[in-house]
Amino acid sequence: MALVTFLSDFGDKDYYVPAVKAKMLAVNPQLNIIDISHNIDTFDIAHAAFVLRSTFRDFPKGTVHLVSLNTTGSITHGYIGVKLEEHIFVGPNNGILSLLADHEPGIMVQFADIHLKDSTFPTKDILAPIAAKVASGAAIHDFGGPLKNFRKLMSRHPKATREHIIGHVLRVDRYGNLITNVNKEVFDKLNPGKFSIEFGRESVNRLHKGYDQVEPGDCFAFFNSLDLLEIGINHGHGAELLGLKYDSVVYVTFHP
Repeated sequence: MALVTFLSDFGDKDYYVPAVKAKMLAVNPQLNIIDISHNIDTFDIAHAAFVLRSTFRDFPKGTVHLVSLNTTGSITHGYIGVKLEEHIFVGPNNGILSLLADHEPGIMVQFADIHLKDSTFPTKDILAPIAAKVASGAAIHDFGGPLKNFRKLMSRHPKATREHIIGHVLRVDRYGNLITNVNKEVFDKLNPGKFSIEFGRESVNRLHKGYDQVEPGDCFAFFNSLDLLEIGINHGHGAELLGLKYDSVVYVTFHP
């Protein structure tokens, strides 16, 4: 099955998304193109990386992921293809692909000049044909050579000791819930049984199983399907009510 996912900040009000899809289908009309999201906050690499990192492993191995964000920006150093955990990613070399895992991709290819062209719409004119051809059976090596300068961005990691975990908010979702970088595995290893979680002006001393485990208006904290600590207010916009945002600090204190 020739499967391509598509992630961008194009939105759904313009011609950009269907134009890119049409370009890929012109290469192979049998392609199965799956939209991950086109409502990524404009130019927000952290948002795009979080969404893609949270979803790509759920697709079959061998899936090609087309990533379009800041493709014409000054921070983009050409266009690349990488192979990571048996998935193929095609996109700009602007750091977004370095945020998908805590290790480097096994294969990294810089697309050769012969496949590039002057364009104000490189996702359609450069990346879409390559993604479609790779999904149809071509190798990313067919489009270039070894990548010598993989642009990297640093993601925040929680700081953990026997007494504390200091984490940060990775994402505020559309409901106002706050997803943090505090991982369940680390929490479970350090947790002696008693703890408190402080965020904004609030704190909780127990974990819940879901949003509806507390009354409307009360705070919740649980480990979500990504095994990341999620906090918020049931039936309320937690970020606004708690005064928290992306990168806000969350404290976990363990009590003997």
